[in-house]
Amino acid sequence: MSEILLQCQDVWKYYGRKEALRGLSFQLTGGKIVGLLGPNGSGKTTLMKVLNGLLRPERGSVLIDGETPGIYTKSIVSYLPDKTYFADWMKVSDLFGLFEDFYGDFDRGKAEEMSWALEIDTNQRMKTLSKGTREKVQLILVMSRNAKLYLLDEPIAGVDPAARDYILATILNNYNPEGTVLISTHLISDVERVLDEVLFIQDGQVLRQELVDDIREKEGKSVDELFREVFRTVPYGGGAANVR
Repeated sequence: MSEILLQCQDVWKYYGRKEALRGLSFQLTGGKIVGLLGPNGSGKTTLMKVLNGLLRPERGSVLIDGETPGIYTKSIVSYLPDKTYFADWMKVSDLFGLFEDFYGDFDRGKAEEMSWALEIDTNQRMKTLSKGTREKVQLILVMSRNAKLYLLDEPIAGVDPAARDYILATILNNYNPEGTVLISTHLISDVERVLDEVLFIQDGQVLRQELVDDIREKEGKSVDELFREVFRTVPYGGGAANVR
């Protein structure tokens, strides 16, 4: 059995008086692609930031590879935020150099290969790229690391449908097979085919954690169908619910 890579125990996070995470507990083993699914305001992005060490919980414990978020975990966690954050004046190739200097596990050759496949000119400056292309560049940087834990916050939300299949294939084929990918998304029907496991969260708590194969066998439903049932969402087209 795989060792536990990520463990959250009774984690609480507040924004003022608002409880963003409310005693959240779960654990993940290595070698999986896991969907983090829940409606707007459920705590998905807050959880991602806590795991990456950008926020500290008021109570509870978070362990990644046996360590609390800090210097060591940043060396093994590759994080894709829900917003781009690079300086507009930088060229794509500059970003590759930055990641190469900063992360010992960054594979520049892999990054350049993915850029070519997505028809991104690495000599272009970020300010000249469309929003969708900037998000692709950021995903390339994240997936070109040989990390133990990949935290992807809405990785396909800003790209056109034609690019989604390639991006999902990029995630599936380029993550460290001994590591784990945690994907937060509202495009459930688009992403569920690459998922091994799902976490349903609401109001800062884990409602369900199940293997995708078990859902299909025991429930006789797709992840998308189960999500609609659990959260009683309004029907939507193409898998794109108005949830975050």
